[in-house]
Amino acid sequence: MTAASVPVSRRYVDGRFGQIHLRVAGPVRENEPTPPSATGLLPLLCFHMSPNCGRIYETIAGAMGADRLCVAPDTPGFGESDPPPSAPAIEDYAAAMIDVMDALEIERADVMGYHTGSETCVALALAAPERVRKLVLTSAPIFTDEELVWFRDHYGKPELSADGSHVAEKWRGFLTWAGPGWTKEHVAVQFADALRRPDISWWGHAAAFAFPMGEKIKHVTQPILVLNPNDDLVEHTRRADGLMQNGRIEDLPDWGHGYLDIHTEAAAALVRAFLDGDQP
Repeated sequence: MTAASVPVSRRYVDGRFGQIHLRVAGPVRENEPTPPSATGLLPLLCFHMSPNCGRIYETIAGAMGADRLCVAPDTPGFGESDPPPSAPAIEDYAAAMIDVMDALEIERADVMGYHTGSETCVALALAAPERVRKLVLTSAPIFTDEELVWFRDHYGKPELSADGSHVAEKWRGFLTWAGPGWTKEHVAVQFADALRRPDISWWGHAAAFAFPMGEKIKHVTQPILVLNPNDDLVEHTRRADGLMQNGRIEDLPDWGHGYLDIHTEAAAALVRAFLDGDQP
């Protein structure tokens, strides 16, 4: 934890699909959390990729929480959050994030997403535009029909093996896309989250591949910053260029998966510069 960061705590709130687990960081005054509006900065809600959980934001939440409320929920069905009764759409995940805002009495917020979480940001901005001011997206993936065939097959319901080889295969996949500086030890901290509930862990990807990001992002009127690290969706994200009404892509060729942990201060500075800039 850097000098500019604050502790991250955990709590639950109730949502339409059951309990939602949150990681929460924010300024502290006299040993009590500062109310969301006290600093004059909007809260930041952070939505994770599939099939991980809000743990991916734990380091940067501490950094961003130094001057604003920062909340990283576990999407329903992931981490410690209760699952929906059936496979959800991205719009269902967005609705669950409105439940989080209501439970925390957050009227308006900035949002940050990572892969599947980026689509949740877009869906939330379209469903409740009065409650979302700005969007920060790690990747804005736009797929061709041919690519979707491969992705749906590759990220479908996993087959469990008696010898555990399915676990080793997933581990190798994590290491393949680990960005510069993200060590095996870093990967191991988050890897277990991807092994939870194999019966439903593929729901997040299924929802993501059913969400027409290219069409949806065209209708978002709020300012968007797309962070495009050199990961598995770098080329798919470049297709968003020219589609956004009020957005830009920041290519980050020297960063990859894990950049929130490895380049925390630089990433927080990028996000702050965008969120606290002159655009409304």
